[in-house]
Amino acid sequence: MVVRTIPVDSFDLVIFGATGDLALRKIMPALYRRFLAGQMPHDARIIGAARSEMTDTQFRDTVRAAIREHAAGADPGQLDGFLDQIQYVAIDAQGVGGWDHLSALMRDDVVRAFYFSVAPSLFGDLARRLSEHGIADGDSRIVVEKPFGRDLDSARALNATLARHFGEGQIYRIDHYLGKETVQNLMAVRFANILFEPLWNAQYIDHVQITVAETVGVGGRGGYYDHAGAMRDMVQNHMMQLLCLTAMEPPYHFDPDAVRDEKLKVIRALEPVSDADIVRGQYQGEGDAPGYLEDVDNPDSRTESYLALKVRIANWRWQGTPFYLRTGKKLRARTSEIVITFKPPPHSIFDEAGPRANQLVIKLQPDEGMDLFVMIKEPGPGGMRLVQVPLDMSFAEALGPEGADMPDAYERLIMDVIRGNQTLFMRGDEVEAAWAWVDPIISAWDDSKHRPEPYDAGSSGPDEALRLMHRDNRRWREIRP
Repeated sequence: MVVRTIPVDSFDLVIFGATGDLALRKIMPALYRRFLAGQMPHDARIIGAARSEMTDTQFRDTVRAAIREHAAGADPGQLDGFLDQIQYVAIDAQGVGGWDHLSALMRDDVVRAFYFSVAPSLFGDLARRLSEHGIADGDSRIVVEKPFGRDLDSARALNATLARHFGEGQIYRIDHYLGKETVQNLMAVRFANILFEPLWNAQYIDHVQITVAETVGVGGRGGYYDHAGAMRDMVQNHMMQLLCLTAMEPPYHFDPDAVRDEKLKVIRALEPVSDADIVRGQYQGEGDAPGYLEDVDNPDSRTESYLALKVRIANWRWQGTPFYLRTGKKLRARTSEIVITFKPPPHSIFDEAGPRANQLVIKLQPDEGMDLFVMIKEPGPGGMRLVQVPLDMSFAEALGPEGADMPDAYERLIMDVIRGNQTLFMRGDEVEAAWAWVDPIISAWDDSKHRPEPYDAGSSGPDEALRLMHRDNRRWREIRP
């Protein structure tokens, strides 16, 4: 299979915070790969902007080192061509320095995009100065990274600040999970195949599990993480988006607002979560390895590094079908997946124990693909013995070499910004609705003296999370290395 690469219009992309970790580890390598794929026009320009004083040459050397480290198989000859399209401006986000220089660099006949790879506290300053200096026009786009607020009030304030200078159609709130190939394939599987959509409801689906497990701890993000926790860092954004795409109704068209309208309906239909349906945990130290409390340097911390929730959606499609969400640090393996567990047949004609339920496993990382588990007869003589087997579709095998080298999420999303396609980006009312559901849960924790449950590093999380499923006569799908 040949993967088609569709070129985009010429653009000026300004990356604020261009010397930071995200820009050098993700954004620049993503743009380089799109350059190698022939998707970037020869006259497209990338303009790095940060506080540091440096020349174009010095910045290009910085980018060169980052691409060699983070982009596998960097071609020296091709890399020089990519770097020729890069410039640099030293700029003060909260002052006047550098803005006239940046304004002079911008062209009138190309797409203008501005990536805010900076702390959210600077979003408003950047938006205001882009507007005041006439650098952004009515067709310009801005890209803002999470965290988009830390509660409903701050998200509303941030939305209002951006709205003073940019229309909603110009604001791209990025969640890199939505750029993953398998996440988009979830919509294709549901809405392009008659096989699944008639079964995609409470009549046929017993429950849904969404897991995002990490093997690393909080590392150098301890200061930030201890004020965020798993709920703010992962559930309110990444996992909420996965939940919405799994549960939403078919949009009338594959159109940005049509898709986001249906996602918003799911968030607004989420029922409040009782304390009995929540498990919070903190990983413990082992040997010389520090635990969560040591990593965040706060022995009194009640912030969760693990979270499991039982979520219900109050609508006709999903009434009675629970969604179980779990995410955590320092778990057994790094994996992200959505597991759709169907109900068993209403009657088994076989003498032995009835067939196990069919499952559709949508794997987001580390190996993107899908498994459909079905029951078949075990090969060989001696009666009708049943065995569950997967019908496996990994992109690497099903799509050939191109499938093994699918674009990174940032590659796809940045090109969507240039195209002006907001389908895979969050809308302001989506963000606010998610916070409106999350805030009461966090407030209840803040009022409680209950500490998160301890769990061993390298495990599947706290024992309480197992009991959350067992009391419903269900089991988590094993987190496998």
